Amino acid sequence: MIASHRKNYTSAERQMLWQKWRKGESIAGIGRALNRCPTTVRYILRTHGGISPLERKRSDLALTLSERETISRGLAAGQSLRAIAQQLDRSPSTVSREVSRNGGSHHYRAHAAEESAWQRACRPKTCKLVLNPTLCRQVAIKLKIRWSPEQIAGWLKRAYPGQPEMQVSHETIYRSLYIQARGALKQELIKLLRRRHKFRRAKSGQEEKRGQIPDIVKISQRPPNIEDRAVPGHWEGDLIEGPNNSYIATLVERQTRYVMLVKVADKRTDTVVSALIKHTQLLPKELYKSLTWDRGSELKSHRRFSLATDIDVYFCDPQSPWQRGSNENTNGLLRQYFPKGTDLSVHSQRRLDNVARELNERPRKTFGFATPAERFSQCVATTS
Repeated sequence: MIASHRKNYTSAERQMLWQKWRKGESIAGIGRALNRCPTTVRYILRTHGGISPLERKRSDLALTLSERETISRGLAAGQSLRAIAQQLDRSPSTVSREVSRNGGSHHYRAHAAEESAWQRACRPKTCKLVLNPTLCRQVAIKLKIRWSPEQIAGWLKRAYPGQPEMQVSHETIYRSLYIQARGALKQELIKLLRRRHKFRRAKSGQEEKRGQIPDIVKISQRPPNIEDRAVPGHWEGDLIEGPNNSYIATLVERQTRYVMLVKVADKRTDTVVSALIKHTQLLPKELYKSLTWDRGSELKSHRRFSLATDIDVYFCDPQSPWQRGSNENTNGLLRQYFPKGTDLSVHSQRRLDNVARELNERPRKTFGFATPAERFSQCVATTS
């Protein structure tokens, strides 16, 4: 069967399109399911920024068609607006506004007024960020330092308690970015998001490459107090890779999500282990008790690392990146600063420290939008 190129989808087809898109199905897959050309699917998605349009509903307090017919009959009979309002048990001002916005006493028609009311209900509301330039500036400032919309929304609640006019949902921020007809945030700010698609997409996982490591201590042997994040001082680690054999070691403390970045010259195990040993000297011993790594061959010399630092090393199961969830999430965030294809060797340790500081100063939903820096500072204070 030949796929249709028509863009005029039925209501049911549009509903199915958005359902499949939210489930993460591909554009081609959605096109096949609807027997439509993928080009038309893409057109609808891009028109709405990849965000399902909100269903517009009229208020329960809105006038009904029956009430409008009563108004029309009353006007034809020469009744006053106050008398009509009393008959409907409505405020006279409600009836007055209804008549004045629909042609006045001599031209009011119930069905025309009903149609106009539905059109107004379906009209998109003016974005809150357009109505409040101060709020819009605050959001833009945080986007420029690479905060996510969810982090911004959570921070606003903490920064402006009891001021709903200075608070906005993360979905409103996304809509302002991806649906440019809303006219609040510049589209260039999309480039600062973690995932810089032309329209918002469903999340997808990424696979990792694994290596063979001798004498590993499996993650299943890790004590329960590390697993449940009960105490600080337990870290997750990995390498992110760039062209020309360039790498950065990433470390995340499990309880506080505090991030440290380590410049490494290459992926050889001696190089990586030496850099990690040097970096452990920056922290109190009480805050560096264990390290959980993936199956990368760069930590083959983990026993040398443990002997030099007295830090236990545990290794994840093959192809199980979720066992280092905090670290995986951080690696994704780092691609905002170091996009794939970037030569990582050109960045100094000072630059890496600045990036880590920015990440540590981002509010986190899991902490009630407190920051990792705040949480880690509390841990440092308790060891002093």
